[in-house]
Amino acid sequence: MKSLIRAFVAALVASSILLLAINHLNATEGFSGNNTLTIYNWGDYIDSNLIDKFEEETGMRVIYETFDSNEAMMTKIEQGGTNYDLAMPSEYAIDKMKQEELLMELDHSKIPNLKHIDPRFMDLPFDEGNRYSVPYFWGTVGIVYDPNEIDIEIKSWNDLWDPSLRNEILLIDGAREVMGFGLNSLGYSLNDKDHSHLQETKEKLDTLTPNIKAIVGDEIKTLIQNGDAPIGIVWSGMAAEIMWEVEHMQYVVPEEGSNLWFDNMVIPSTAKNVDGAHQFINFILDPENGAANAEYVGYSTPNQAAVELLPEDISGDERFYPSEELTARLEVYENLGKEMLAYYNELFLEFKMHPK
Repeated sequence: MKSLIRAFVAALVASSILLLAINHLNATEGFSGNNTLTIYNWGDYIDSNLIDKFEEETGMRVIYETFDSNEAMMTKIEQGGTNYDLAMPSEYAIDKMKQEELLMELDHSKIPNLKHIDPRFMDLPFDEGNRYSVPYFWGTVGIVYDPNEIDIEIKSWNDLWDPSLRNEILLIDGAREVMGFGLNSLGYSLNDKDHSHLQETKEKLDTLTPNIKAIVGDEIKTLIQNGDAPIGIVWSGMAAEIMWEVEHMQYVVPEEGSNLWFDNMVIPSTAKNVDGAHQFINFILDPENGAANAEYVGYSTPNQAAVELLPEDISGDERFYPSEELTARLEVYENLGKEMLAYYNELFLEFKMHPK
């Protein structure tokens, strides 16, 4: 009988240990509770000191995972293997996530620091009223170039057609970006849905092909840094990285306007620590924290109060903090719908296949 009792007690102890182990495993795998906050963000896109600071101030434990594309992020959230409390998608992804009911509405009363966001970056078409998202970082699409290697000053998209740039330009491999600057060069919106305008844009882009060295992906950064091409169409964050390595490079947002992109903080509908997610959003929007994050990451912060705390050589750099006059000419990519997006992609493919 004693041996039976001992066996029962041993089994009970083992079960308790197993239960504790499972709970610990769940926490480390992202199953968040009130004392754990699971964040899903782009790689190297936050000052890690801020995570430590948040943990110290709140007593929460932060589990931090990264993704390398909006598509990968959306797939993992949709599959639900990990209950993320906070994610940082781009604006077009938010539109899709709303449609698929992957996002939770925000409680603005729990985010008092929302008042620090520049009004220019609130209430945008992809999330009117900011019901689901809060701006995290923003940037532009523009032209990075080596002034020592080209003979003209770049101010306009139309400068790309200058004959002196024959076989010198690298383009990012993106239909919205390339069709977008083509549309802007003609004075049209980069969200234009008029088929005649889009056909006109494609025909104009065809005339640019003699100046195009290659259409490439992320390797465009390395190619320009290595001097393989003196000019390229890139995102502002990529331009900042290029200019960090090659200080004399220049970046310009053309005078006709361009794309204004956003990465944003959202709470997935499967979040477990909703209060903690709101606390973290409000924490990041604190001006001091926002400034520290912007200085570390190198992208533009939408936090107006944080900008005022940044060094003048950062906040005063109009290449990355454009004037209100230029910002007014920038556009956020809108959801074109499947049919129109397919048409953009079709025209872009035809352009890529156009002979020099």
